[in-house]
Amino acid sequence: MAGVLDPSQLLEILEGNRRLTVRTIGAFSEPDLFHYSPVEPMRPWAAMVREIIAMEAAYVRGIATGEWAYTDNYKGVTMAAELLAGCAAVRQQTRELWPRITAERLLTVEQDPLYGGATSHLNRLLYGLENEIHHRGQAYVYLRLRGTEPPHFYER
Repeated sequence: MAGVLDPSQLLEILEGNRRLTVRTIGAFSEPDLFHYSPVEPMRPWAAMVREIIAMEAAYVRGIATGEWAYTDNYKGVTMAAELLAGCAAVRQQTRELWPRITAERLLTVEQDPLYGGATSHLNRLLYGLENEIHHRGQAYVYLRLRGTEPPHFYER
């Protein structure tokens, strides 16, 4: 794997995507961030962001330490600043744990105690990244429906 992608390169991909997600949070008015969704059962963007950061925290902690738990620590947030602080706190935790995530660890296949099935830790992180991108795409639609131009997706 080191010849294709090493853990530091993967972290930079995750960092770039998170920078874009944070800019997308900032594009919303505070009421829309927490309350707008175009149709049921779609959720407001803030709820999707909470899922994104809870998944990151659970996967990175589990991969790095073997301690697996999915917790929505930001369920009660009601302000954009709190949500952004949550994004920053989870990403800081990721940076602190990342040195334990080696190429060998990424290729390790284990049963997923959170969602079931056996897969590699790399696949778990890629799933989390795909989930973030998918939800950010939904947020872009929300913004456009509200007449707001979303951030350029290619600016990381």
